[in-house]
Amino acid sequence: MDMNLTVLAGKLAAPPELRRFESGSCLVRSLVTVRSSSPRRRVDVIPVTLWDPPADHEIIEAIAGRPVWVVGTVQRRFWSVGEARQSRLEVVAHHVELVNSTATVATTDNAANGGGG
Repeated sequence: MDMNLTVLAGKLAAPPELRRFESGSCLVRSLVTVRSSSPRRRVDVIPVTLWDPPADHEIIEAIAGRPVWVVGTVQRRFWSVGEARQSRLEVVAHHVELVNSTATVATTDNAANGGGG
């Protein structure tokens, strides 16, 4: 059986970016830093996208350094720049929770299919 499930616990590397589209959809893009010490010390900076969060979700106004939990799927995005093909991996979030906050949950029905835009 195939499975694509990602769980991150880390901190926001920068304030999230909110983008609104003519279609009415919106997305929040953020970078989450995840520190690990085993098998060696390192910091991974992982791009996270959340499609159509509730308008009052805390992630929209979150500040850098804020602890966060993310549950989602890893997806590879492709686009063209001139004749060159580009790609990147990102986590498309289904659930984002800011640690020690009052409004903690954003779940999107269309996150599984990549949202709109």
